[in-house]
Amino acid sequence: MAPRTPNRIAVPSRTDPLLRRFTEMIGGPLGRRTEPGRTPTGFFTVERVLVALTVVAALAAVAAKNACRVGGWDGANSYMWACYSDLPPLFHARGFAENPFAPFVDGANFEYPVLMSFVASITALPIVPGDYDRALAYFDLNVLLIAALWIAVVLMTSRSAGRRPWDAAMVAIAPGMILASTINWDMWAVAALAGAVLAFSRDRTVLAGALIGIGTATKLFPVLFLGAVLVLAVRTGRWRAFGTTTAAAAGAWLAVNVPAMLLSFEGWSVFWTFTREREAGWSSLWHAWNTIAEAAGAEGLSAETINTAGFVAFFLSCVGVAVIGLIAPTRPRLIQLVFLIVASFVLVNKVYSPQFVIWLIPLVALAWPKWRDFLIWQLVEVLHFFAIWAFLYQMTVELEAQHALAPAAYVLAVFAHMGMVLYLMVRVVHSMWDTSADPVRRAGQDDPGGGPFAGARDAGWVARLRRA
Repeated sequence: MAPRTPNRIAVPSRTDPLLRRFTEMIGGPLGRRTEPGRTPTGFFTVERVLVALTVVAALAAVAAKNACRVGGWDGANSYMWACYSDLPPLFHARGFAENPFAPFVDGANFEYPVLMSFVASITALPIVPGDYDRALAYFDLNVLLIAALWIAVVLMTSRSAGRRPWDAAMVAIAPGMILASTINWDMWAVAALAGAVLAFSRDRTVLAGALIGIGTATKLFPVLFLGAVLVLAVRTGRWRAFGTTTAAAAGAWLAVNVPAMLLSFEGWSVFWTFTREREAGWSSLWHAWNTIAEAAGAEGLSAETINTAGFVAFFLSCVGVAVIGLIAPTRPRLIQLVFLIVASFVLVNKVYSPQFVIWLIPLVALAWPKWRDFLIWQLVEVLHFFAIWAFLYQMTVELEAQHALAPAAYVLAVFAHMGMVLYLMVRVVHSMWDTSADPVRRAGQDDPGGGPFAGARDAGWVARLRRA
């Protein structure tokens, strides 16, 4: 057998049962006498193959929106062809066509955080008036940047995976990424969180915190990373990593937000006001509940009630994740806790936009890299993706009942997607209790993303709590 080296990597066709069966048609899994490294000789290194896969998937993402690129995003066309994107409509509706920096002036109505507003403005700057479809040009420019970020997320996920770099192929070719990555600017926040995970794994806590602050100024969910760090700090008694990461995150967030507040507090506060006052978003648990209530002739939940219920549900979910993280027999991997917290937020938040699936895909690739479960989850998410657009389409145009998607089918699609996320959460929790079920630890790794917590022992009082 070839000598083992620290650079060796796990071989997907050996370690994953589904991939092992799949390779039978092309000669079977890689032989036992081979020990491939992360950077093999020749052109086709792991990362180059992952980049190639991502480029192909990005082209598929553009093709998925082609009906709207050709026919426009107006009216019901984007619902009928499931090619909706926020980018072209917002170009005109939020004033970017007249003023690229419309979110930063008095009277602004752009309902996104500061850095997302900045990205939307910077990409609007080169779309000068002229005799061409400016909204389409705006979409294409943003999609080009999203594709570059997608490649970056794949590479950062691969490097965060330790001996399992091929798990990043899930991010590269995920149907959810192909269908939903170009709906909005969420990929910027996804990239910031992926960078924070990689930086933290290399003990660069200040950089990780800065990326969390930047990501939170783009979309709120990256801040949930700090909750996972807090749980491990409590469990191990190592507080320095949590302190430096949190301080850097707060500093980066303030550095971005304070100038925007001073420039136009009214424009800066639009996001917070809109978030508080908006009704339940499509495909959320709360919108499904209100749809059922409407069908039963009952009164739905108000925005204020949903705000309270969603906050309580998320708080209790975080408490549950913290308890699990503290009493699990073996110290959990950081990314397992991050996934559980972000997934809880996705499930109980009053908004679930179709692009939120891309928040979870890199986390699943690191927390539960099992191809069978991943592909089943993605299939359900694809069904949900088309169900929501079909539901919106039948609400927009006059359709006979037999041609419309019934509200019951839409609700079932929402519950199916929620059920699969819950299933993945259960599998991750099980792998925290039974480390032999964890694919990452079976590859001979403790916590490739744990950074300062890797190899740490439990604090004395936590150890006594677990024994009790």
